[in-house]
Amino acid sequence: MAQFSIGEMEELTGVKQTVLRYWEQVIPILLPKRDIGGHRVYSQRDMEIVLRLKYLVYTKRYTVEGACKQLLSESEHYMSKGDILVALHDLRAQLIDLYLLIRKHKKC
Repeated sequence: MAQFSIGEMEELTGVKQTVLRYWEQVIPILLPKRDIGGHRVYSQRDMEIVLRLKYLVYTKRYTVEGACKQLLSESEHYMSKGDILVALHDLRAQLIDLYLLIRKHKKC
């Protein structure tokens, strides 16, 4: 499973690092792990949460608190749609892996 630094999250999601740090403080389901050096390590699930938050806050104009409530509500609904959700998560992970591979080769 892919893991991302905070800089990679900013690049991939378009959400600034300061906003990511703030969201971590106020959104209880956004909990990136820390590596040995104390640096944030975001998972694929964290990225999906950030992308959904970004949509709710910037496009739908929710408050951060309202977006958090919406996320919690949606998570209950999507639990019943497990197979489709797993397929979508896998597809998104594959697309991100391809993007990172292309980006890596462009830098060479």
